[in-house]
Amino acid sequence: MEQIYLDHAATTFVESRVLEAMLPYISEVYANPSSFHSAGLQAKKAVDGARNSIARILNCRDHEVLFTSGGTESDNLAVIGIIRANKEKGRHVITSAIEHPAVLEPLKFLEKNGEIELTILSVDKHGLIDPKDLAAALRADTILVSIIYANNEIGTIQLIADIGREILKWRKQNKTALPYFHTDACQAAGACELDVEKLHVDTMTLNGSKIYGPKGVGLLYLRKGVNLEPLVRGGGQERGLRSGTENVPGIVGLAKALEIAQSEKEDENARLFVLRDRLIQGLLTIPKTRLNGHVAERLPNNVNISFMDTEGEAAVLYLDAQGIYVSTGSACASKSLEPSYVITALGLPYEAAHGAIRFTLGKKTSAADIERVIEVVPGVIEKLRTMSPLKLNMKNYT
Repeated sequence: MEQIYLDHAATTFVESRVLEAMLPYISEVYANPSSFHSAGLQAKKAVDGARNSIARILNCRDHEVLFTSGGTESDNLAVIGIIRANKEKGRHVITSAIEHPAVLEPLKFLEKNGEIELTILSVDKHGLIDPKDLAAALRADTILVSIIYANNEIGTIQLIADIGREILKWRKQNKTALPYFHTDACQAAGACELDVEKLHVDTMTLNGSKIYGPKGVGLLYLRKGVNLEPLVRGGGQERGLRSGTENVPGIVGLAKALEIAQSEKEDENARLFVLRDRLIQGLLTIPKTRLNGHVAERLPNNVNISFMDTEGEAAVLYLDAQGIYVSTGSACASKSLEPSYVITALGLPYEAAHGAIRFTLGKKTSAADIERVIEVVPGVIEKLRTMSPLKLNMKNYT
């Protein structure tokens, strides 16, 4: 049976050019980059080269790039590290209702622990934050704003540069360096602008597994002067902000993957837009469906559809039996039976969230794949609806 993988928002395969760049650092150049002998210096040179390559893409200084074990660690390091390093200056933090769990969960933990006061901004029916609403939420004691760049479930792309400008305006009016502005850009890499000066961000999260790089490696851009308390202490690597022996092959692979993603994004995005829009068009011909997320301000590979009167988990299993691999939302929340908080944040009832399916396209996705999905999905949905006790009225779900 032909297999069609449409879960690239969860993870991607390692691109051949990335693997080729990594291989020498797995079995040949394997020394510790902190060692002073020639072998160690060779490994350090690879890490320094990767850091420089990434810095050029992000338009930042080399020392502003910190390597971590992935997006989750980078998010935690950014939000917890900034909050604890600046606790004498304020306790107020602003985020959104549709952040990745790697941001929301640590913030809720800190709120429960009495370390911060947390404002969670609502989004509109398309998943967008109004920069003016964020500006209105800023307070004299606000130390951090963390807003996701592109949502991993519904694909909505936030107006990050506009939000950054509002924060800069606030700082200027109030003659302060705070709040710092963090964005999780894991899904945005390869699709969106990553120039940190144009985005006006102080710190930004990226990882390898979303851009055809290796798993288990990520980075945190940290603007010079931003105070950050480390989460991992030890040997003092990464300017003392993230100790631990560097994952040299992973770092090399991350840099190569990011280079390819950003240099080829225009052509690949143009290809994906066509496939994405064809898939949306085909699936919305099924009765009682709706597209979740913004129609235009949307990742080129993301299609999130609510199929009313169905259970998303059941649809995933039926499609899996047909060789089509999709998800009900974030892979990081897949163990939860609760409906997607991202979908309900759009103002939709639980039933719409329970029936939501995420299709995320990738480099190997073809037009034939899309036609096959459009052919198979209606039969799966019809079968599930015959078994469902739900008979929802669509006037409540538009």
